[in-house]
Order: sequence, then C-alpha cells, then structure tokens
Amino acid sequence: MDASGPRNVSAEKQANFKTESVHSRISADDDDKVLEQIGYVPSFRREFSNLATISFAFSIMGLCSSIATTFNTPLTLGGPASVTWCWILGAVMCFTLGSSIAEIVSAFPTCGGLYTASARLCPPKHRAIVGWIVGWLNILGQVAGISSTEFGLANMIWAAVVVAKDGDYVVTSGKVVGLFAGLLAFHGLLNCLATRYLARFTTGFVFVNLGVTALIVIVLLAMTPRSEMHPAKYVFGSDGFVNGTGGWNDGIAFLFGLLSVQWTDYDATAHISEEVKRAAYAAPSAIFIAVVGTGLIGWVLNIVLVLCSGPLENLTTASGSAFLEIMALRIGKPGALFLWTFVCLTAFFVCQTALQACSRTVYAFSRDHGLPDRGYFGHVSSWTMTPLRAIWFTTTLSVIPGLLDLASPVAANAIFALTAMALDLSYIIPIFLRRWYRNHPEVNFKPGPFYMGDGLLGWATNVICILWTLFVCVLFSLPTMLPVTAVNMNYASVITGGVVIVSGAWYLLGGRRHYKGPSSNVPHYEDAATFGDPKEKEEQLGVEHA
Repeated sequence: MDASGPRNVSAEKQANFKTESVHSRISADDDDKVLEQIGYVPSFRREFSNLATISFAFSIMGLCSSIATTFNTPLTLGGPASVTWCWILGAVMCFTLGSSIAEIVSAFPTCGGLYTASARLCPPKHRAIVGWIVGWLNILGQVAGISSTEFGLANMIWAAVVVAKDGDYVVTSGKVVGLFAGLLAFHGLLNCLATRYLARFTTGFVFVNLGVTALIVIVLLAMTPRSEMHPAKYVFGSDGFVNGTGGWNDGIAFLFGLLSVQWTDYDATAHISEEVKRAAYAAPSAIFIAVVGTGLIGWVLNIVLVLCSGPLENLTTASGSAFLEIMALRIGKPGALFLWTFVCLTAFFVCQTALQACSRTVYAFSRDHGLPDRGYFGHVSSWTMTPLRAIWFTTTLSVIPGLLDLASPVAANAIFALTAMALDLSYIIPIFLRRWYRNHPEVNFKPGPFYMGDGLLGWATNVICILWTLFVCVLFSLPTMLPVTAVNMNYASVITGGVVIVSGAWYLLGGRRHYKGPSSNVPHYEDAATFGDPKEKEEQLGVEHA
C-alpha cells in the first residue's frame, strides 16, 4: 500500500475546494460587475444558490396553499368546471407573463426588480414619474399581498380549529387579527436573519411544497371510492357549471374562476437578485420554472379536488374552506388536519418570502430617494448584511390593513383587493415600455441571458401577456355578487386608481424634489443618460454619505 495515498487524496480535496472557492468568487465578482454597470454598489452577500432561488420562486407561488385560500371563489361562483378550466387557462396565459418578466429580470438583476427596469426602459425625461408610479404600485401591491396572505393563513389555522371542534367554535375578528399580527411579527423576526441562513432555510421550502401537494393528490385518490368520484361531465363538462353570482351571465360567472390563478406575485424573485449567485441566469430561470411548475401541478391538484369532492352544498360550511372539507370527507378528520398542518406551513413560507421580497423593494426605492426618508430605509445592517430598517418598516406597514378588519371588514377587504391589480399593472408597464421605446436613441435595452428575441416568439409573448393582464384587471374590478351592496362591492379599481392618482399628485407637489429616478451610488458613474444629471447624482450621494 502506498503511504502517500491518503496525503495525495487530502491534497486533491484541498485543491478541489480551492478551485470551487475561486469559481464561486469569480461568479460573485461577475454578478457585482453587472450590478455596477447598472449603477449600484453591491450591498448584499450572494448566498442564494440555484436550488435556493428556485425554492424561493416556488414558495412565493404557494401552490397548494394558494389553491387552499382561493378555492372557494371559483367553486362557489362558477362551479367545479370553472375551477378546472379557468386554472389551466389562466396558467397558460401566466406562462407568457412569467416569461416576459423573466426576460426583463435577466437584463436588470437588481433588488428594485421591475421598478428599476421601468425607469430604465423609457426616455430620461419620463424616468422619474414612471419609476415613481411603478415603484408605489409595486410596493403597495406587495404590502397588501403580505397582509392578505398572512390574514389568509390566520383564517386557515382557525378553520382547522373549527373542524377539530365539529363546528362548535366561534372565530371572532379579534382572534383572527391577533393571530395575524403575531404571525407577521414572527416573520419579521425570521427575516432579520443573515442572508446565508435565509438561503439555507429557503432551500427546503420547495420540497415541502411539492411533497405536500403530491401527498394530498395520492391520498385523495386512494381514499375516495371509485363509485363516489364525480364523472368527467361534472369535472370538465356542463354538469359542473353552477352560476352562483346572483345575477351575472354564465360567461362572467365562469370567468370569475380566473381570480384564483391570477393571485400571485410573479416578480418577487427579482427582488432578491442582489443576493443570488449568477443572478442574471438563476433569477429568471427560477421564475420561469416556478410559473410552469405551479401551473401544471396546480391543475392536477384542482382536478383531483373536484373529482373527489362530495355534494357541492356540503362544502360551504362553518370552516369556510372547501379544500379542508374535501380532505376531511375523504381522509377523515385526524388525517385531514395532519395534512392541513403542512398546507398551512406552505402558506407560512409564502409570507416569509413575500416579506423578504417587499423589504428589498422598499430598500431599493429608499436607496433611489423614492421615499421621503433621506435614504434611511436604504441601509444595510453591517451585522446581518440585510436591510433591517426596511424589514421592520414593511412589517409595520403590512399590519395596518389587517387591523382595519377590527373596525370595518369592508375596508380591510378593499385594501386586500389592491394586491393583484396593482402588481399586475406594475408588471406590464416595463414590458410595454421595452417594446414601445425599442428604437428610441436614449433607451438602451441590453438583453440578459434569458432572452426570447425580437422575432415572433418574443413579440407574441409580450403582446399576449399585456392584453391578458388588462383583461384580467377588468375582471378584478367587477363585483362578484349581484345585487351590489356596501359589503360585496369590489373596491379594487377604486383603490388602485387612487394609488396612481395620489402618487402622481404627491410626485408633482413634492416627490420630484427628492426623487429623480433610479440614482447610481457608484462613484464617477458615467451613464448620465440613465441616471440623470451628474450634479444631481453628486448631491444625492452627498446626502447618503452624510
């Protein structure tokens, strides 16, 4: 036996470790150079691997928890067939939106996400007002999304209590809001962890998400007698259509099923781009993979839920969750509550990743002087290398809509309704600007690695996603029940329009004094066409350093 063998093996391992470290450092350096070319000094540690980034993207989509919290809407408004067909229709259209977003994120891998991209994709004279409005739409849409998702998680937990007590339990607004606030505070604490711990924590999310979904599908199919499964005409055909809107025509009632699949934050992964390794590749790929995976797997889950559901009238009980009632019917109460624990856990992951993404957006907007805070929230803690100030500002802001439920559930629901419409509009603005100003001499769009090109594929994908999103925004504006009352009125369009009008007025009256569009913090940055007048940039840098 060669005595030098173990030493050679050890030396080889050390050499491999050094080589991997060098490659990792080179990759991080390349990412930082891209960020500096966009105009920002790297402030975060890049700890999110490809797997952690994909897991983050899947987590924000929610999958089984998103279906659990929205399943009642298509089921009660359009019936089982609406659940089945509207999910896959919406998912296919969301493929175009996800691809278009991924293309822009690949070109602008910053924590500002589509907010930064919007300002970069229009001429300099429009950059400030475009960045301002898109920034506020995106931030407030995300805040409303965090609040509504956390509120949904609180209701999911109380629904389990109601089922466990056989309906003999009264859930009050105080109990829901109290649990909501406690969960939000806990997520705020978790987000204070250093990036490396967040990345490790996030890596496991995708396995729980996909594993729970697969387990629910398998168990429901195994535990439902063949004779009690609904026929295909009920799952896919006319027997499964029920107009429960109280007055809308059948077509509108059926299309209300789209409200389930559209309730997703597609660009959240963009907001952690400055913490992702090989961000221009990993972030857009994760978005695309998660959108496709969630769409297809979610369709299977919806089909199985409808297939194994009992009589429709038995699904709308005191628990308020048809999803949980179907599991309790087929698996039994103990088994249903056991699986429901993991469904709630996936909703917990959604809130965790949503808060992380929104805090990075707040940080980016403050860094660009979009907030009247003199860059206070655009600060990264030297202790954790995360934006602690932005995290707690976002957490505090997200509590407010939930607290409104104590005074007026109508007001709280109105704020929650802001989520999808505000986010969707903030998505399509940069997609539209990229095409509208494609030949403008002052707009320079440099594609990233994820690029669909300027041919038929790229154009068709962008145009379809814009038209589809506008159509869905109209659908989001309609009250789902007739006749319209103060309680069932849909305030989404009013609130979203109010955000645009108020933010525009704020910009004209005072915001334009401190916000000039995305402002570089790279010393001697030379892209004046992108970031405005050099003197203004120097003044802003002076404020930051002071």
